[in-house]
Amino acid sequence: MNLKREAKSKLALFSPAKLNLFFRVLAKREDGYHEIASLMQAISLGDILYFEKGDFDTLTSSDSSLSCDETNLIWRARALFREKTGLFFPVQIHVEKRIPVEAGLGGGSSNLATTLWALNELGGNIATEADLRLWAGTFSSDAPFFFSPGTAYCTGRGEKITALAPLPNRKLWLAKPEGGMSTPLVYRHCKPNACSSEDPKKLLEEHVYVNDLEAPAFALRNQLGQVKQDLLSLGFDCVVMTGSGSSFFCFGDVETPKLDGVEMIPVTFLTRSENCWYNSRECEKMMSYGSTTLR
Repeated sequence: MNLKREAKSKLALFSPAKLNLFFRVLAKREDGYHEIASLMQAISLGDILYFEKGDFDTLTSSDSSLSCDETNLIWRARALFREKTGLFFPVQIHVEKRIPVEAGLGGGSSNLATTLWALNELGGNIATEADLRLWAGTFSSDAPFFFSPGTAYCTGRGEKITALAPLPNRKLWLAKPEGGMSTPLVYRHCKPNACSSEDPKKLLEEHVYVNDLEAPAFALRNQLGQVKQDLLSLGFDCVVMTGSGSSFFCFGDVETPKLDGVEMIPVTFLTRSENCWYNSRECEKMMSYGSTTLR
């Protein structure tokens, strides 16, 4: 449903990370992508994106290592929105970066989806949510997920979304080892015929968490396999890599886990209400950013 609303002049939006609670690689497709099945979940770790109409376009970030040129998915989302809607208004965008890169957390895809949502708000909400979800898949297989309520079963190359009821929150930690993993590289080393044979629908019904990309990621960087074992030795009930790595999600009643060379971040599951974007307590504190200057 598309609700017409008055165009805004500036916004601050939370751009959440995601977890792949299970990730099955089913086959290599003729178009070069892989056929996958995954249970995806938005979490409370995320970037904060600031948008403000201005006299010219800018894109800046709190992370100096982040590319802010035309290769950035935010930049591509801005160009795509203009192409699809015919609306052109200069906008200044600033990213407070919190999601680690090359960590399997979908930060770039989330930024793309968040930017499409923001530009639609700034433009008077002229596109439907279905439009935005479809457009998001142009540059990213993960981006359409972020237009779900926060929990979804994703198939195809990841762009086919079946919304699910919210999952109950459990004690959950995100473990981020030093360094990252290249998604294309991990996929190139993935052999679908050597992956698990678990039926994705059964995994969904029984809440079993596996990741077929662990094997190629561990082969490329054997330290990751050791990190998983070390995390399990801390007492976690379940430790699984998310996406193509290098992060792991950890379920279990472990109070203050510590592991050398690994950042431990407590997170919760996040949901999104219809006709609203994601929010978090952290973002709420920063929403009154009227005095914030976009750099």
